[in-house]
Amino acid sequence: VQLQASGGGLVQAGDSLRLSCTLSGHTSSEYHLAWFRQAPKTKREFVARISETGRNTFYIYSVEGRFTISRDNAKNTVYLQMHNLQPEDSAIYYCAAQSTTATGSLVLVTDFNCWGQGTLVTVSS
Repeated sequence: VQLQASGGGLVQAGDSLRLSCTLSGHTSSEYHLAWFRQAPKTKREFVARISETGRNTFYIYSVEGRFTISRDNAKNTVYLQMHNLQPEDSAIYYCAAQSTTATGSLVLVTDFNCWGQGTLVTVSS
């Protein structure tokens, strides 16, 4: 499967952005999907994930209530709607996919074997 992320940009604190990630090569409904982010000189960290049906979601505590992950399997696309962005949200955001047949906590980088190229989000204060 190949992942193509888009939607990043430069915004001011308090603004919103919506990231998109489109899957190709396979049907998205066969995959758990997630967003991670990596700021300069930091490790890549989990942000949010969504189950194959979209019924189950999970977020890192720092984005809970501000970010919403969703998916449209008909479009093979996963979204990350981000509200009230803060400078600490600045990072390269990566989408990731893992087959629903795989096991794991699905919050670690090592839990996902398919990655998009990343899209840069910069939030100015």
